[in-house]
Amino acid sequence: MRIDRTTRALGALTLGLALTLSACGSDDGGSGATAASASTTEHNDADVAFASDMLQHHAQALSMVDLTLDRPLDPEVATLAEQIRDAQSPEIETFTDWLTDWNEEIPQTMRDHSNAGHDMGDMGESMEGMDSDDMDMPGMMTADDMTALQDAPNAEFQTRWLGMMVEHHQGAVEMAQSQIEDGQYKPAIDLAEDIVSSQTEEIETMEGLLG
Repeated sequence: MRIDRTTRALGALTLGLALTLSACGSDDGGSGATAASASTTEHNDADVAFASDMLQHHAQALSMVDLTLDRPLDPEVATLAEQIRDAQSPEIETFTDWLTDWNEEIPQTMRDHSNAGHDMGDMGESMEGMDSDDMDMPGMMTADDMTALQDAPNAEFQTRWLGMMVEHHQGAVEMAQSQIEDGQYKPAIDLAEDIVSSQTEEIETMEGLLG
């Protein structure tokens, strides 16, 4: 009887260890469950919210990049601004394509009311008419923030721009992490992972430039 009890105890211990190791092996920050249910064809409400919100978020980032035109910038900052433009412009097109394919409304952005380039008008006014809920997105700048950046003297502009863009990027990373956890459409999850990686790296770069 002692042998039987010992055998049963060892068996239970082995099973417990196996279950523990299995749980640890699938614990990768929540992406394990998402990966198992991800689809290359199906999408859910989280995917729609991600595409819609990030489209508007990226549009504001590009408007902030537009404000660097003709400003005296350190070479590293000028390179970073163009890097942001090169990354986020095609992503906006991707979000638009997804929403179109899903028969979802394309949200209004501040770039719909402003002219990219040298004659950009008032950045604060370009945000008029946007849904107030859009301003509640993580890292989203207010109309007053954008006007203050546009009106900042050259001596203050670069530091203000870097600080605002750090906050903006942090918001984008937060939104992307939510998509990784809750999204279903694999291309959107993959893009969210890219955004977390690239914008986290850019945040570190900007914080280094701020000193």
